[in-house]
Amino acid sequence: MSRVSIPVSLSSDELAELVSWSRSSSLAHRYVQRAAVILSWRDGLTLDETAVRAGLSRAACNKWRRRFERDRIAGLMEAPRPGRPTTVSAEVRTRVIETASSKPSGGYSSWSQRRIAKKCGVSQTTVHDILAGADLKPHRTEYWCGKPSDPEFESKMLDIIGLYLNPPENAIVLCVDEKSQMQVLDRTQPVLPMRKGTPKRLTATYTRHGTVSLIAALSVHTDQVTARPINGNTSQNFLAFLKVLYRKHPGKHLHVVADNLSAHKTAEVKEWLSHRRRITIHYTPTYSSWLNQVEIWFNILTKDVLKGGVWTSRQQLIDQLVEYVKTYSRDRAKPFKWTYTGKPCQA
Repeated sequence: MSRVSIPVSLSSDELAELVSWSRSSSLAHRYVQRAAVILSWRDGLTLDETAVRAGLSRAACNKWRRRFERDRIAGLMEAPRPGRPTTVSAEVRTRVIETASSKPSGGYSSWSQRRIAKKCGVSQTTVHDILAGADLKPHRTEYWCGKPSDPEFESKMLDIIGLYLNPPENAIVLCVDEKSQMQVLDRTQPVLPMRKGTPKRLTATYTRHGTVSLIAALSVHTDQVTARPINGNTSQNFLAFLKVLYRKHPGKHLHVVADNLSAHKTAEVKEWLSHRRRITIHYTPTYSSWLNQVEIWFNILTKDVLKGGVWTSRQQLIDQLVEYVKTYSRDRAKPFKWTYTGKPCQA
């Protein structure tokens, strides 16, 4: 039986550093394991228990405990290895970096370390070390939001946010949009229910019974949702829905937030709006439909209804969507709160 460990004492900085290591998805796995060893030690686990948690041998766990006891965080780093250090010429480094920074040929969109090594005539380990030293990661891709192309972005954005934060008196702010092409998928085998240790399981093969589209309006300051199934994103469906909203809120001025879909701006829509004093449409800036709060609700809908759903017909999905909208408005409706507290990026 393993002896009970005397927990190690960690400073607040050490604890924060080790917890960060243990949760990292980009750090080398060996450092995640070493952090687990020390955190287990702090929790009073025995060496055997620590070995199970960290996925290391008992001897390895004891080694990292001793290293940490002697050198603290620095003791968990890689020690210099014996032998003659590898010498890589500046020419080789330049060639590897230039290759990694260029567009590959042969139909590839990105480089792998193996293909860089083959092209440059060096080992994959050498490529890894050079790229790590230059902090280059050709296998990774990230996305960023570029500068808005709409010259009126700021004024349109401030107009919409102003409606959210300080709506006019006797007015209702409605965010309207369509969620189209929701697939009606039926599985070729019965759904296997969730059991202890096993989640619900669906077959990878399915039968597709078409698609369903939905147009919805989210009342910003009550979170009540009005929605109806539609047969496509057409100006006729959009206008018909506006008329439904107009009749539903008599005596109130409707401020409708919508994106720049062409169906939202047809002559027929503009003609009807020109004869209605109680409704004003505020279009989001180009490529900025994320300002429309109904997109948040669509994301909730996707998680609650569409993910993992199985339907044998379009009507079955339509009925479920109608029921969900009623349930959401009755039991869960609550205005969204602003949570962003950071500073905007500088252009």
